[in-house]
Amino acid sequence: MSDEQPLPLSVIVLDDDPDFREYVRDVLTREGHEVRVFASPEVMFEACEERLPDIILLDMKMGRESGEQVLATIRERWPRLCVIVVTGYPSLETMRQTFKQSVYDYIAKPFSIDDLRASLQQAAVAFDLGGRPQDRLRQALGKQIRVTRTERGWTLKELSEASGVSVSQLSSIERGAHLPSLESFLAVATALEATPSDWLRGAGF
Repeated sequence: MSDEQPLPLSVIVLDDDPDFREYVRDVLTREGHEVRVFASPEVMFEACEERLPDIILLDMKMGRESGEQVLATIRERWPRLCVIVVTGYPSLETMRQTFKQSVYDYIAKPFSIDDLRASLQQAAVAFDLGGRPQDRLRQALGKQIRVTRTERGWTLKELSEASGVSVSQLSSIERGAHLPSLESFLAVATALEATPSDWLRGAGF
């Protein structure tokens, strides 16, 4: 994934500062991400129940609301959901407590957009996040085909001869630029003596 352009992420921002919410939404939306912003944990939980995001940006200091309690609820309901803590009141103790609850990263306000962008991109790699299902499938299948071909010691030309799929098409598929047709997918898997369903399961489908 590091060789490709970052895939768009679905991001939820929970923060009681309306200016901050709009700022982050505007910046990340311009970069191609889908961003939903909330001031209330209850409304955010409802949004997550309806459709889980890839990442939650969680403010730890929200007036009457406890960021620690919100984080505990997130972990109870969605243990594997990627959470990045954002706070204007950083402390070592807060960092220790949040990382105990499997927070991916901790960003202190004010931060640069480059800092936020880097954290999101690193989380996307670590959690294999981003993009529509077909985007993730395209990337995962391309990688799987390339790895399997390399393990057999085959060149693209040799795989082309064995599968009947052109070298240019195979190259495009391996780079994740195109999703193979069902016919091409089966032909490549058969040539590599692989089980197509194993590849799909490995891609999370």
